[in-house]
Amino acid sequence: MEKNQKNLLYLFELPYDPISLPRSGGKIHFDLENDASRPPVVTTRLGSGIPVETTLVPDRGDILSQKLGTATSVPLGSPFSFFIKTHRQAAKELCDFFMETKNAEDLLQVAARVHGHVNETLFVYALSFVMLRKKELQNSRLPSIIEVFPGKFILQEQLMKAQLEVNRADPNETTPIVVEHGPEFSGTHLKPEHRLAYWREDYGINAHHWHWHLVYPIDMNANRDRKGELFYYMHQQMIARYDMERLCLGLPRVQKLENWRAPIKDGYFPKLTLNNSGRVWGSRQDDTTTQDFQRNDFNLDFTDVTDLEIWRSRIFDAIHQGFMIDRQGERVMLSDDVTSGKRGIDILGDALEADSNISVNFPYYGDLHNMGHVLIAFSHDPDFPNKEDMGREWGDTSTAMKDPRFYRWHKFVDDTFQEYKLMQRPYPEEELNLSGVKIERAGVVRNNEANILHTGWNTRLFEASRGLDFNGRSVMVRLTHLDHEPFNYHLQVSNSGKGIKDVTVRVFLAPKFNARSQEMTFMEQRILWAEMDKFTVSLKPGSNHVVRSSKDSSITNTEELTFRDLENSNIDPASPAATPFNFCGCGWPQHMLLPRGRPEGMAFQLFFMLTDYAQDKVVQEATRRCANGVSFCGIQDAKYPDTRPMGFPFDRRPPVNLLGQSVNTAADYARLDNAYIHDISIKFLAEKLN
Repeated sequence: MEKNQKNLLYLFELPYDPISLPRSGGKIHFDLENDASRPPVVTTRLGSGIPVETTLVPDRGDILSQKLGTATSVPLGSPFSFFIKTHRQAAKELCDFFMETKNAEDLLQVAARVHGHVNETLFVYALSFVMLRKKELQNSRLPSIIEVFPGKFILQEQLMKAQLEVNRADPNETTPIVVEHGPEFSGTHLKPEHRLAYWREDYGINAHHWHWHLVYPIDMNANRDRKGELFYYMHQQMIARYDMERLCLGLPRVQKLENWRAPIKDGYFPKLTLNNSGRVWGSRQDDTTTQDFQRNDFNLDFTDVTDLEIWRSRIFDAIHQGFMIDRQGERVMLSDDVTSGKRGIDILGDALEADSNISVNFPYYGDLHNMGHVLIAFSHDPDFPNKEDMGREWGDTSTAMKDPRFYRWHKFVDDTFQEYKLMQRPYPEEELNLSGVKIERAGVVRNNEANILHTGWNTRLFEASRGLDFNGRSVMVRLTHLDHEPFNYHLQVSNSGKGIKDVTVRVFLAPKFNARSQEMTFMEQRILWAEMDKFTVSLKPGSNHVVRSSKDSSITNTEELTFRDLENSNIDPASPAATPFNFCGCGWPQHMLLPRGRPEGMAFQLFFMLTDYAQDKVVQEATRRCANGVSFCGIQDAKYPDTRPMGFPFDRRPPVNLLGQSVNTAADYARLDNAYIHDISIKFLAEKLN
């Protein structure tokens, strides 16, 4: 990165501290002097011997009173939530202000002046939003949200222990302090739901959720291609993977949160605080009931549970009638079988999420998804008598996936989408079949062993002292997380044609048996199929051996880049050495690609399907390509790179008959030459992987 881009990186450091505090271990200093004519200088921090690069930020006059609008309405040190409409408005106005800057240097100067005058999380969100979208910053990469806000991922008790160790240590000591953060996060295993804490609180999936909503925000005039459908598909896939993990542990699949007036059995206690204020995030006791939202501290209209029920009823009416009503009272048909315009799932997704700018009729269909988050986030103090902050896990996209109730809510959201999907006609044989190609066999290989995959524990270091000031001392956090040994897909494919045939290879994974140890029917297994990969290959006439690494998955993002990774990335973006940095940061974490499995091995099925790339391909203009995560995140500033409905062929119920026989299980799809199903086993080693 060039100098101004790298200096922008340091605006993410120490978000709760003054901009004048040195960053990058004391090497970077922002000087907000009024004299802009003074040239930049490099000085040495007294007593440290560390060269300090000083970046002068000239006075911009009354910049703090210009164009910020409601950006200052979210108090410093308070929670910021993109689910809250007034907070989204504040974010939009700050993002618009930053987008008006001329170049990286101008953005640096404006943002440095704004720093400390707007809410900390709002500032990081707006700067991230703009850096992803300004063309002159396309080679920039965002630092890991774990290092920017370590307090959202690490228990305050552990951070305080690190601070006490710093206070007691020799001031001249430079060895980093390492804090361990293991798989038991916020509770013991006395409650069954706590057995899944390692998955729900994984740093990678929470960072993915934050980044996805950054790429696909609502109410930000970011109407990206198939945005509503991606909201449906990405969250549906998260629920599928969560259900797989539950089955690995012998737990039943998640139950949707359907009765919003009944107490919720499981509470949640995050044990996190607002780091600069010391205020504790809201906790939720067992058997808490969702109640009407009647707080006046967020400038939101009061919203009753009845409002959610009315919005739900109207959306279900639209699904069953086959159309929605727009703001002019005209019918908007809902169908996925369209040759032009938006699919019904895309229209429904925009209305259910809901984006007030692109919802077909926001005043009528409401704000169901977002206000569901809000009512649950404030269920512990819905009318503000105790002046409690919201439950962070529900209000913040970077932590929402930690709370078990998140999955119950999104199971309801997904079941609503599935209600629509089951209204669509099944795919006929001609849409499923691809003549002229045949998968002879397929499977996976790990370390020369076929069809047995291994998972276990691994660790990753993050620098907590980039986000929190420990008196200048480096504090590292070693996070323990689930991981797997890399593997390869192998397919033997024959092409009976006379020329080269380009095909799309679609790979899915699902458990073979349900919670009762019974082999699943097609409909029981249908929404458990997790997309593993999707890629294009050219088949020459005759036999073809296709090999694909699990590391190249179309759903995953490479590991989170730390501040140190980005500081050391002084390489040509076009060179092979830059490959790890050539992604937009969105995607499911690579280390969570596989479900946990069981120590004795657990039966899973891999499903492979080949489709005609000539029908799948999307004509694109010159685009900024992201190397990873396209199935969940699309391509920056481009169309989604697949014409078929997301989740094909499992997004609809199966046809009654296929090739003259009934369809009862997914294996019946494998009668087609272009499909193949294969049993594998996933073993959890319960030890650290090499």
